Amino acid sequence: MKNIQRSLVLGASIVALAGCGADEIVSPGTSGDIIINNPSPTPTPTPTPTPTQSLVTPAAGCPTIASTGGLTDAGTIEGPTGEYRVCQLPTTFNADDTLPFIDGLLYEISGRVNVGTDQGFSSTGSDVNLTIEPGVILFAQAESFFVVNRGNTIAADGTADRPIVWTSRDNVLGLSSDGSDAQWGGVVLLGRAPVSDCSTQVFNTAAAPNANPQCEQQLEGTVVATPFGGTDDADSSGSFTFNQIRFSGFELQQANELQSLTTGGTGSGTVIENLLSFNSSDDGVEFFGGSVNVRNLAVIGASDDSIDLDSGVQTNIETGIAVQRTNTGDSLVEFDSPDDLGDGTPGNALPQSRGQFNNFTFVQRSSASGQALRVRGGAALGLTNSVIDLDTAADVCIRVDEQITLDALIGFDSVVCDGVDRPVRGSDGPSDAQVQAVVDAGTNNDLTATLTLTDTVVNGSFENGVTAFDATARSSFFTDLGFVGAIESAIADDFGDWTCNSSILDFGSATGDCTSLPVY
Repeated sequence: MKNIQRSLVLGASIVALAGCGADEIVSPGTSGDIIINNPSPTPTPTPTPTPTQSLVTPAAGCPTIASTGGLTDAGTIEGPTGEYRVCQLPTTFNADDTLPFIDGLLYEISGRVNVGTDQGFSSTGSDVNLTIEPGVILFAQAESFFVVNRGNTIAADGTADRPIVWTSRDNVLGLSSDGSDAQWGGVVLLGRAPVSDCSTQVFNTAAAPNANPQCEQQLEGTVVATPFGGTDDADSSGSFTFNQIRFSGFELQQANELQSLTTGGTGSGTVIENLLSFNSSDDGVEFFGGSVNVRNLAVIGASDDSIDLDSGVQTNIETGIAVQRTNTGDSLVEFDSPDDLGDGTPGNALPQSRGQFNNFTFVQRSSASGQALRVRGGAALGLTNSVIDLDTAADVCIRVDEQITLDALIGFDSVVCDGVDRPVRGSDGPSDAQVQAVVDAGTNNDLTATLTLTDTVVNGSFENGVTAFDATARSSFFTDLGFVGAIESAIADDFGDWTCNSSILDFGSATGDCTSLPVY
């Protein structure tokens, strides 16, 4: 554990101590350029100084909102980008409210912050809606986290050049590095779509589909019981577009951590698009049950799985990037359904998890991971138009555990990977040959390819020479993009200024580095 001391001087001095893991990436110092000029008959003109970014000054006060208790003026906070007014959110938004963008103002999540209260398994409609304007920055520390409870909605819609940023106090202070994580909890969206892992331990099966007509789950790690689930596949928890969630994943209880974004029973009426998860200490995103559709997802630097799917989830995810740090991270995708592995949920519990990925680029870089994609427990996986870049020749492109999972596979089409020693792995029943047979039954698959990716995730000549698969045959949510991978030629096409840059992946974003706050 290394300690870094950094002095921030912006009108006043703040000295803080931050602990960083072994994977910390420290930008080297720079010295002035040495320029040797030939003698000149006239003096060289003095160059015009490059203008520096204006520092933020604090807003005069906090806006008025309708929820009980309102916003609390918590004074100011200083960091490298300036000084900000801090407006602390109420514990619960109990009325429709809006958090406006105001220059020089940050919103603080202190403890657990709720949008509404749980409206129940059989409720309909929406009780409380919270709107968050483009450009808003929210921050938190330690176990603080943000929950949209079942039967309530959020409209957190940034824009392509003004994303909404959810981040840590250390990030505000300038103490976060490209190796930082676990600095606050994360964002949770809960809904009333079906789940399989019933908290009462009475499960629905094909033989008894109504054994538990009120199957719901509880959010892990929370002190207050937080249920989710219902019977409405099309339930809406609102919209969540053009958002960054940075440095999340604080452990709420032992072995129970939140992700950047956690969904539970979230229905297909929820819109999730253009989402960046950066350096989550657990999974990048995790979906428990529900019917979740996502477009334009970037998971960078997750310390566990980049994408974790479980509990009967029904999901389609299109156009995505997942890139690991070099020495932390498990699978890029861990996909589970109810199984018989001792977690209390039988393998025949309904609904069976079903997930499809289209136009993805997976970049495995963690030395702690043995496989890029792992599917087990009877989960039904479909993968189309995707590129898998392994870290070493010994790593596995796709691992399938248990016969029930092999039988459930949807299929693979136009999938390429640079597997060398063991491109696929069968475990706990299936053989490697059986998994390979499913891959071979698809079209235009090559799991022992030589990839030509540039800038980590941009297609090269090989990838753009692969015949694409029309994924609209798999889901009406998908589009026929006509190429494989997430990025055909330019990273800005789908992942532009709503992302942030790091040494893990440089998006070329005009909003700046993930270790700094955007200034508009």
